[in-house]
Amino acid sequence: MVGHGTHTASTAAGLPVEHVTISGRDFGSISGVAPDAQIAVYKVLWGGSGYDADIIAGIDAAVADGVQVLNYSIGKQLGDWEPNTPIGTAFLNATLAGVFVSASAGNDGFSGAISNAQPWVTTVGAAVTNVNEGTVQLGNGTRIVGASLDVLPGGRPRPLVFGEQAGSLDDGSAYCYGLDPAKVKGKVVACALDSPYDQVAEARANGATALILFDPWGNFRVNSIYDFPVLYLNTKEQAGKLFNYLMRHPTDGTALVTSGGDGSSVPGVPSVADYSSTGPNRMHNGLMKPDLIAPGSDIIAAVSPPGNFGRQYDAYSGTSMAAPQVAGAAAVLRAEHPDWSPGAVASALRTTATDTVGTDNPLAQGSGMLALDRADDPGLVIEPAAADLVAFGAAAQPDGRDLNLPSISLREYDGTKQVTLTRKLTNVGGKQETYQASVTGLPGMQVSVSPKVVTVPPGKTATVTITLRRGSAPWDRYVTGAITWRSAAHQVRIPVAARPWGISPRLYDDNLEEFGRLVNGAFGLLEPGFTGKISGRSTGYTPIRWDSYSMPAGVNGGVFDPEALGVRAHTFTVPAGSAGIVVETATDDPNTNLDLWLYKGDKLVYGGATWHSSERAWVFMPEAGTYTAYVFAQASGSPVVDYRLGHVILSRDGHYAPATLELPARVERGTTPSYKLRPNAPLEENVEYWAYTEFSTNGEVVPGQLVSTTQYFWE
Repeated sequence: MVGHGTHTASTAAGLPVEHVTISGRDFGSISGVAPDAQIAVYKVLWGGSGYDADIIAGIDAAVADGVQVLNYSIGKQLGDWEPNTPIGTAFLNATLAGVFVSASAGNDGFSGAISNAQPWVTTVGAAVTNVNEGTVQLGNGTRIVGASLDVLPGGRPRPLVFGEQAGSLDDGSAYCYGLDPAKVKGKVVACALDSPYDQVAEARANGATALILFDPWGNFRVNSIYDFPVLYLNTKEQAGKLFNYLMRHPTDGTALVTSGGDGSSVPGVPSVADYSSTGPNRMHNGLMKPDLIAPGSDIIAAVSPPGNFGRQYDAYSGTSMAAPQVAGAAAVLRAEHPDWSPGAVASALRTTATDTVGTDNPLAQGSGMLALDRADDPGLVIEPAAADLVAFGAAAQPDGRDLNLPSISLREYDGTKQVTLTRKLTNVGGKQETYQASVTGLPGMQVSVSPKVVTVPPGKTATVTITLRRGSAPWDRYVTGAITWRSAAHQVRIPVAARPWGISPRLYDDNLEEFGRLVNGAFGLLEPGFTGKISGRSTGYTPIRWDSYSMPAGVNGGVFDPEALGVRAHTFTVPAGSAGIVVETATDDPNTNLDLWLYKGDKLVYGGATWHSSERAWVFMPEAGTYTAYVFAQASGSPVVDYRLGHVILSRDGHYAPATLELPARVERGTTPSYKLRPNAPLEENVEYWAYTEFSTNGEVVPGQLVSTTQYFWE
């Protein structure tokens, strides 16, 4: 898929088509969101890439031609890296000219990688709205539910063979290249993911009955129509189960591959697609992105036959497929409400969106799932003034929290201070209504809306003041929720996400590793989000405990699974009030590569898969409970793997070997002052020690860091 202009255009405004046929299969009826709209397409990319000048020329041409809605299914790898880009400025000019802009959020699949993050652009993430599953039942009874858009064979179990064992290793048989027809014909073949269409061609040419593709590293859940029975297992956990079954059954494995599943391959429907880039918006602390999500997975629409196997229709996935859904919805609203501005259209789409299944976190879903049937009558709209957008576009480091937008983002705000914002609510309905404000979620935040009750005549605007103050909300963690205004006929909801910055700012959500939480006691650094006097305390140092173990080796180059060969589990009980748990591995065998995976129940909380054996897994402020550390011999130099496992669990109120915390008397927001945690007495040589630090400012206690050291640093 080099380009997708035909697909996005037909998604936004294509005419209805009954009985869409792809490779001889009837996929039912499709229609663009706004089939009565007229389409103008501007070519700005060649070979899947292009220059800003060409894109800006296309935007300016569209504005000159009088379009009302622009769809921009283009983004940057890893998202925006500067706040006001030339393309963003072109979209600002388009917005000021009365054009609504919908743009894709990006397909990087992790937080902080948002593309097209300007406040005048409606930035769209992708949702899964059709499950499209397939299931494999292995010979040992294990069922794995994956994704498929093809017809799977069903019927009876068939022989299952791993590509690596059915061809030439030098040719890449593990990836389905260089297969031996005699070892494949009539069997289900399992291969590691590489280039799916090439792998399908190999499996088909060599007589395979079906193909199972798995990714040992985990990947995104993206389907394609291969016109061959293909089941895709995209998670590391699924890959581990399948791979280790194949290793245990190299000659007698079986698989029953059937269409359909139990819904477990996704959190539910609709849900945020795993490839959809999520917030926070790293370019602007005060802007929430994405703005909302729309159907983006397995979207069937028209395509250009060249480059699409001669097909006239095909299924694509991505935020590029979601953005035209919103563009089409905006076209419908502009036709029904020609007096609405682009900001009013954006507000109507966002304040009427609904929560997805699996999360109500606005960092992932923005305002929620597009609901066009509700957006036609939103009651109130919340739209920024043109002058404020121009000022934002001219600023070197714009924030955005003060813009009159239907959301509130407080990334890295000073948690020692109150935040006061205003929002202007305009009645776009036909009669006067009285609205009452309420707050949901936002645990530990003190939130008030004044006045709480507003009466707004048609066409008039009410101004409300919103105050937010950290109460018991955790430092350096997101709290999310919403403010909703309800009348007898309408419900107007804006999402809120706040992260009080203590000593560790971050560009990502709370699901990734916390940078800045592990420090060396001789070279401690903190990055405060406040200005003022600072004091602190520590638990003192306690040594990490090491124990020696042995286990049988597994498969060299294997894939982790808790039940795999070459895996040993170690459990730890973490009591309430713990500051951290640290687990480490070591081995003296230079030919052994150990990986370390830390779980709480069935949830992975830290995974380490580097190309050495000195792994470390850790959790700061862990929830109380039982944690399991799995040591996995990904490669081994002998039939028996000898290794050491170290661990320490630090209590917030622990009293260990005394140490002196040497802090500056005062800190400035955004600086990186250094400190030391100096042992009061010499430590045992060649032993690793850990401690917990905690800071205070103006009576507020701010959780600190997990501090390690050895005597070497103090000699």
